[in-house]
This record gives sequence, C-alpha cells and structure tokens, in this order.
Amino acid sequence: MIALFSKMAVIIFVYMNAWFLVSIVRKRNDGVDIAWGLGFVLLAWVAFSSWGLRPFIINIFVTVWGLRLAWHIARRHRGKPEDSRYAAWRATWKYFLIRSYFQIYLLQGVLLLIIALPILRIHSIDAGPLVFSDYCGIVVWLLGCYFEVVGDWQLKFFLADPANRGKIMQTGLWRYSRHPNYFGEVMMWWGIFLMAISLPYGILTIISPLTITTLILFVSGIPLLEMKYAGRPDFEDYKKRTSAFFPLPPR
Repeated sequence: MIALFSKMAVIIFVYMNAWFLVSIVRKRNDGVDIAWGLGFVLLAWVAFSSWGLRPFIINIFVTVWGLRLAWHIARRHRGKPEDSRYAAWRATWKYFLIRSYFQIYLLQGVLLLIIALPILRIHSIDAGPLVFSDYCGIVVWLLGCYFEVVGDWQLKFFLADPANRGKIMQTGLWRYSRHPNYFGEVMMWWGIFLMAISLPYGILTIISPLTITTLILFVSGIPLLEMKYAGRPDFEDYKKRTSAFFPLPPR
C-alpha cells in the first residue's frame, strides 16, 4: 500500500503541475475543476493490477463519476469567462502564481490522494469475492450517483429556461435538499469506502469520505455557494423550508 501510494503521489504531482502550466497559458484557473474528476480516473486505472470483481467495479464507478463530472464542468465553462471564485482570487491575491500553485493545484493534489485512499487500498490487495459490505457500498454509490446526476440535470434545464432567470431552483430533488448533487457526491464516496472496509486496515480509509464530507459541508461546497445568495428574500425563505444537505420533506 505504501509503495502504491508513493507511486500515485508522484503521478498526481506531475499531473497537477501539468494543469498548472495549462492554467498559465489559458490565463484561467477553473480548469482545475475539470482536472479533479479526471485525476481520480487516471489514478484508478494506473493502480489497476487485478481483474478481480471489486477492483473492476470500483474503476467503473470512478470512471463514470470522473468523466461525467469533468464533462459537466467543461460544458458549464464553455464560452464563459473564468469562474467567479478564481477570478476574485486572481484580482486580490498577492504573488498570484505562487499562491495559486500551492493553494489550488498542489492542495487539490493532496486532497485527491487522501480521498482516493479506498481506491488504492482495494488495488493494493487481492481480497477475493464480494461480501455484504461491498453490496451495501454498491447500493450507496448508485443512490449517490442518482442524486448527483439527476440533480445536475434538473438544474441544467431549470437554468436554461429564460423564464427562470434570477430565480432559485426549488423543484424536483431540489425541493427536498438545497444541494442534492452535493449529497450525491458524498454518498458515492461513502459507497466506495464501504467497498474497502472489509479489507485489512480498510477501516482506516474512512478519512476519505470524512474529508469530502467536511469539504462540501463546511469549506468549499455549500458555504461558498450559499454565500452568493445570502440575504435574498426568496433564498432565505427557501432556506427555512428546505434541508441543506440530507433530502427531507420540506418544512
């Protein structure tokens, strides 16, 4: 496991440096959001060394998730200026290139490796057939995939309708959670963890879903997104009625 992790760390270091160079040429840093999902796909297939059912399922899951997320973000960026978060940092950060290299690219590389720990554990050992926790993980991952894909799809069509310009999405899955797509992403990583938990020391990879859960709930996910809408009467009303994360009946 240590040897595999070290190998992947070198690969991800080179990978994130390449994306940093691309950002300099393109003069925009939001490409790192596309690099995020693709980095997991790269890592999963480079680490792949056994055609056992568990490693194969994990790689299919990671590939489906990573490619879809990268395509979704690339399509959202197409023809638009740099994402407002990165544009704001570009305008305010002193020593922008150095800070963005460490705070955006290298930091994301470290987080990618931490979150990928269940994947690496699964690929580091020949663990035999699937067990009950694997099937639970598959169900949890599929449920998460549904919430992320359907949530993004519903939001896409809502925003594409000119009649909804300036409005807050409050229908479909968004009636039960203010962030069903984030809920889905977190669920998928808990599902992957459940597929590693039966392996020796697999429980230690719980740092992966705990990290992505913390990032989305308290750091770069929900807080940053909701900051843009804070104070708007329609959003504050929506916020009072609707669960922030877990899908629940509206209050």
